[in-house]
Amino acid sequence: MHLGLSFDTIRELINSLPMNELILEYGSLGLFAVSFLAATIIPFSSEGALSLGLFYGLSEESVLLYASLGNVTGIIFNYAIGALVAKSLVRRKKSKIQIKVETWIEKWGIWTLLLSWLPIIGDPITIAAGYFRIRFVLFLIFAGGLRVLRYTAVIYVFNLITM
Repeated sequence: MHLGLSFDTIRELINSLPMNELILEYGSLGLFAVSFLAATIIPFSSEGALSLGLFYGLSEESVLLYASLGNVTGIIFNYAIGALVAKSLVRRKKSKIQIKVETWIEKWGIWTLLLSWLPIIGDPITIAAGYFRIRFVLFLIFAGGLRVLRYTAVIYVFNLITM
């Protein structure tokens, strides 16, 4: 299946991305760094970074490995922030949003992590997982595993588009 995007259109899109130079200059290590940052609240797209790695000729295996390692390291960082720092920053009087998040996680627990791979809401969920002390091994299995699956899907779609 071919989606009809020209190579020049893809190149123009890629050259406009802010992480372009980091991945172009440092390859797999640049991809690791961008994927780590994308897992935090810094507005990078790990999917875009992964696609850049493929576009610049990194192997699918290398891209999957470095993007996954970077992003999983980022969510571990988020978890640590939630576990170590967030509790000291929470005000005594809780906002309505804090109460809703607490209620959600208390109700759904580990299953909340099924949403952790989603853009925008996924990163705060990984911080909340640390804050609420969701078991770390389960956190890694759910949140990390879903990110690896997401990257596998991105590689598949990238191949469909560029074939």
